[in-house]
Amino acid sequence: MAADHRGTAQDTAHAMRTDVLVVGAGPAGLMLACELRLGGAEVTVLDERPGPTTESRATTLHARTMEILDSRGLLDVLGTPPCEPRGHFGGIGLDLTLPSSHPGQWKVPQGRTEELLQDRAVQLGADLRRSHRLTGLTSGPDGVSADALGPEGPVRFSARYLVGCDGEDSTVRRLVGADFPGRDAVRELLRADVSGIRTPDRRFLRLPDGLAISATRDGVTRVMVHAFGSRARHRTGAPDFAEVVEAWKRVTGEDIGHGVPLWINAFGDAGRQLDRYRHGRILFAGDAAHQQMPSGGQALNLGVQDSFNLGWKLAAEIRGDAPDGLLDSYHTERHAVGADVLANIRAQSRLLLGGPEIEPVRAIVAELIALDDVRTRLAGTISGLAVRYDLGDGGDHPLLGLRLPPAGLTRLADGGATTVRTAELFRRGTGLLLDLGADTDLAPGDLAAAARDAHRVVRVSARPAPGSPLHAGEALLVRPDGHVAWAGRSTGDPALHTALRRWFGEPDRARTAPHQSTETAAAR
Repeated sequence: MAADHRGTAQDTAHAMRTDVLVVGAGPAGLMLACELRLGGAEVTVLDERPGPTTESRATTLHARTMEILDSRGLLDVLGTPPCEPRGHFGGIGLDLTLPSSHPGQWKVPQGRTEELLQDRAVQLGADLRRSHRLTGLTSGPDGVSADALGPEGPVRFSARYLVGCDGEDSTVRRLVGADFPGRDAVRELLRADVSGIRTPDRRFLRLPDGLAISATRDGVTRVMVHAFGSRARHRTGAPDFAEVVEAWKRVTGEDIGHGVPLWINAFGDAGRQLDRYRHGRILFAGDAAHQQMPSGGQALNLGVQDSFNLGWKLAAEIRGDAPDGLLDSYHTERHAVGADVLANIRAQSRLLLGGPEIEPVRAIVAELIALDDVRTRLAGTISGLAVRYDLGDGGDHPLLGLRLPPAGLTRLADGGATTVRTAELFRRGTGLLLDLGADTDLAPGDLAAAARDAHRVVRVSARPAPGSPLHAGEALLVRPDGHVAWAGRSTGDPALHTALRRWFGEPDRARTAPHQSTETAAAR
């Protein structure tokens, strides 16, 4: 792996030490910090910016991301944002309604998402260093040393692992020298938030000379425009407002030059992805690992879900109880998901930004989307609900590899019964052995050992509510990221013990608490 060390700040002996250094305090970096702290790892987050973004970037949280936030109790803080059941695929309307606790797309400005995750990360004990710019790093077999320039001058950090969450122009990726293959942008959309203008709301309106999108909220109009035949420019900064005005007039015939631009940017249809998400002690998540056109908010959601997969695995590595290959499974699982998302976004970019020649294809796609199987497939991809990890030879249960579907349960504990949602069982970020009345072929003490100690897997006995997607008489082993690692009708199934070892390592009998008490703790 390339090792690049610039701007040495001070001797390693005086470096600030942490378990994991996260570079980038966007949604991916902050979600990762939360997950690492839940897993017991010390984490420091560096970011160049003085605070959460004030720019009007991504505004959409999809169903799977909302489920993730729910599983960590964050929706109690966020509240209930506006929801739109319909999204789009390449500008063609698409009903995103699927079985979920939060179907559709939820409108949350990126700055609010960052504030939410920042507050939780700090509350959990993450060390957040704002106005710190990474200037160099070295990596070895035992850890990483990183230099940064902060408000009070240069500083050095020493960490066991470093994760680059610093966006598509990642400094970490540049310093590592990681290959980032793919293609440059060919077409682009100009985007601006403008006050003081009046223009009709337009949802992916294709006009003879281009594509126009506009919507007004709270006196501010967001316009997006692409003139057919125009090419993406190499940019080192935001476009001038005059460029947006010219393109908007060319496409719509309207003059918005008298408006006041509040924010302007351009995004193209470039598509790139790292060959490897792990480079020794350095890993990547979010846009630092993959670059794509932010179609329908998929980029932000993909990054948050990267971190949700990585966090519990890296925390286990830090604790020392990770089984062999656990950390490498992050690349295996998320690289495949990223490749699928990049492929669907590339198709969308052709449908969205292609000229009149693409109209016959759009007509056929619109007919196909009307078929429920096609709609379900596309909505599952965009929402993240269809992600299914290949867990190898783990059986043929229909839920294996999928996320545990949201469901109501009657939890049995301490001689009583209470109602609980599945999301509430993941508040502490542990794995879950959910017993829905399966045959129990192990003694209680063996069950406790099989379920590991309380910070790794907890056992909950429950019964599914009527109409639940879960079935009485089964048991499920669920990873901390909510994906089902085993399902069967007997806790004596050898495959359960294989799955426990694969995802949670060997039991630590000296630290394992009685399973009844861990069950109660998990459901608090």
